[in-house]
Amino acid sequence: MVRGGADWEVTPLELSALEGGGMPHLSPAEDGGVILSWLAPAEPDEGGVAGGGGEGGTTSNRLSRLRVVRYDPLSGFGEPRTVVQRDDFFVNWADFPSVVEVSPGTWVAHWLQRGPAGGYDYGVRVATSVDQGTSWSEPWIPHEDRSPTEHGFVTTWADGEGGWGAVWLDGRRYADGDHGPATEEMTLRTRAVSAGGDAGPEQELDARVCDCCQTDVALAARGPVIVYRDRSSEEVRDIHVVRWEEGAWSAPRAVHQDGWVIPGCPVNGPAIDARSDRVAVAWFAAPDDEPRVQIAFSQDGGATFAPPTRVDDGSPLGRADVVLALDGSGIVLWLEETRNGEGELRLRRVDPDGSLGPSHVLSITRSARASGFPQILPLDGETLFAAWTEASDEGPVAVRVAHMELPR
Repeated sequence: MVRGGADWEVTPLELSALEGGGMPHLSPAEDGGVILSWLAPAEPDEGGVAGGGGEGGTTSNRLSRLRVVRYDPLSGFGEPRTVVQRDDFFVNWADFPSVVEVSPGTWVAHWLQRGPAGGYDYGVRVATSVDQGTSWSEPWIPHEDRSPTEHGFVTTWADGEGGWGAVWLDGRRYADGDHGPATEEMTLRTRAVSAGGDAGPEQELDARVCDCCQTDVALAARGPVIVYRDRSSEEVRDIHVVRWEEGAWSAPRAVHQDGWVIPGCPVNGPAIDARSDRVAVAWFAAPDDEPRVQIAFSQDGGATFAPPTRVDDGSPLGRADVVLALDGSGIVLWLEETRNGEGELRLRRVDPDGSLGPSHVLSITRSARASGFPQILPLDGETLFAAWTEASDEGPVAVRVAHMELPR
C-alpha cells in the first residue's frame, strides 16, 4: 500500500518485471535518470549473462537473478535486463547487489557468490557493461584475499572521471593467513579502478569494524566520503567516516559519539548523501536501550559534523536512507514499527538547524527482515524516486517503486 500526505504527491510506478522480486538498489543515471537493480526469481530457460552456472556450493534462496532497468522521468522504464543468473548466489536480506553507472553508457554491477567451503565462505564479483546493460563482461573478484571467509556489504561509486571505486567489509582476519593468526576482526577495505579498467592496489581503511552493517559512499566536492559502523575494543559500535582528501584517505572519524555498546552486529548500516561540501548522514543507534534514527549535517565535506537530530516517531527499526535537497535540508526514510507489529516506511524533512517537518507514511510493509532496506534517490530538484520490498510471511512479494514531490 502506497500512501502520501495531502502535501506529498506520491505517484506509484508499475513494472511487471518487479513482481516476485526484492532487495532493490538505486543509483543515479545521466540526464536525471535512475538505475534500478533487484533480485528476481530464476527463469529456467535463461542462463547467466555474466558467468552462468554454479561455482561450488548452492543457495536455497529463490532470488537468483540480478536484474536491472533504467528509469527516465519523461519516458518511464526501459527494457529490464538480466545481469547474471546463478545457483550459487550468496543472498543476505541486508547485503544486496547493485548496478552503478560510472560514465555515460558504462555500468558496473556487483553481487556475492558462495565459495566451495559453504557457510560464510563467499566473495564479491564485479562485471561491466558498456552498452547500458545489454551485455556484460566476464566477472572478476575485486578483493585480493581468497580465504574462505566473508567479503561483502559492498558500495561502488563513480569517481567522476570515468573510473570507479569499491569499498567492502573483509573477513580475511577470521582465518589464519599472511597477517598472522586469526583475530576474528572484520576490516574495511577499498580499491579504485581507472577509466581504462586498471585496478589499483587494495587499501585497508579501518582494521576493526562492525561485522554486517552496510557501507555507503557519497561524492563530495573534495572526493568520496565513506560511512560505516565502527567497532571498538570495548564493543562501541558508532558511525564513522573516512574521506578522500589531497590524494589520500583520512583516518577514521566518528560522526557522533553515540556510545552504543552492543556485543553483536545490529545489521543496520548508515546512509550518506552529499552536494558539494554539504554532507548528511542518517543512521540507527540504540544507546542506553533507546532506539533512534538520527541525521547529522556537515558543511565541510564530512570533516566535521554538527550534533545529530533525532527524526523517528518513537519506535524505529532503522534501515535508514537519506538525500540532500537543494535547499540543504535532509530527507530521511526509515522503518517505524507500529502497535500491531507491522512496519511503516516513513519520510521526514529535517533542516540543518534541527527543525523537523512532519513525518509521512510512504507505505505499509512488514517489520520482518524480508522487507529489506528501502531506498530513495533524488531525480531533480524536489522530486524523489523510492524503491522498497513488499513482503509477506513467506518472503519478498514484489519490489515497489514510486516518485514523489517534496513538500516544504
